[in-house]
Amino acid sequence: MIRRPVKALALVLLLAACGGGPAAEETVTIPAAAGQVAKSAFGAQPLPSSQVPSPIGGYSRGCQAGAVRLPETGPTWQAMRLSRNRNWAQPVTVAFLRDLSVYAASLPGWSGLYIGDLSQPRGGPMTSGHASHQTGLDADIWMNPPSRLDLPTAERERISAIDVSRSDGARVNDRWSPQHEALLRHAAQDPRVARIFIFPGAKAEMCRTASGDRSWLRKIRPWWGHSAHFHVRLNCPPGATACAAQDTIPPGDGCAEAQAWVENILNPPPPDPDTPAAAPRRDLTLADLPGQCLGVLASR
Repeated sequence: MIRRPVKALALVLLLAACGGGPAAEETVTIPAAAGQVAKSAFGAQPLPSSQVPSPIGGYSRGCQAGAVRLPETGPTWQAMRLSRNRNWAQPVTVAFLRDLSVYAASLPGWSGLYIGDLSQPRGGPMTSGHASHQTGLDADIWMNPPSRLDLPTAERERISAIDVSRSDGARVNDRWSPQHEALLRHAAQDPRVARIFIFPGAKAEMCRTASGDRSWLRKIRPWWGHSAHFHVRLNCPPGATACAAQDTIPPGDGCAEAQAWVENILNPPPPDPDTPAAAPRRDLTLADLPGQCLGVLASR
């Protein structure tokens, strides 16, 4: 990929052909400065690019070409918060969610899945919320055991995901069930899955109760804010040469790490006065993203 200087608020790059894959090269003029905030450009796109499907760049610094839409309602799922227009992803992600929802429907008390945010039509940084979900390979799955899959659009805006954590995030509450563990186990055992993020107390609980083959626990990673949904991240699909894979998960089941998170929540260490203040996170610009992402924006 060759970058050329910005001229008259236009970037001239060798980019993806509008009708082809992101590896195809064509000179495209983008009427935007390199410093334009990327979330504004990508958040304004109502439809996907007319390109061959491809995740481009990293999960938190990328975009997606040729996205497909998860249908709003299926036999074993419903997409939630439709007003956000975030039910777009790569074909592998939509296929995974369909498969996982069929499994969910086999669990006692579950009729399928309520599915939250995937990605914007062309991926990229979101106008609000997530730092990731940029390449069409991330999906949020609500903790609710759906009892019905005929929610009208307005109700999908009002209903909330249930929280299965106590207030501190160190332990599960009485809404947590064996079905949640079974669903997470099934998802983690899928070879398409790179890792799953959930609050520390849930990982610690599964470390305590899981029996038999526990190798799947390695993919379950503790992270803040994932108590009303869990976040599935898929591997780069075969042949996706523009996709940046995440670092390999450390060896082991990760249970000691999860327990350390729990202990730090219950017995927080005193603050270190020498720890520098975190730098404020700045908005990504178009120049921060892979060059192919400008071709995704330019595609019709």
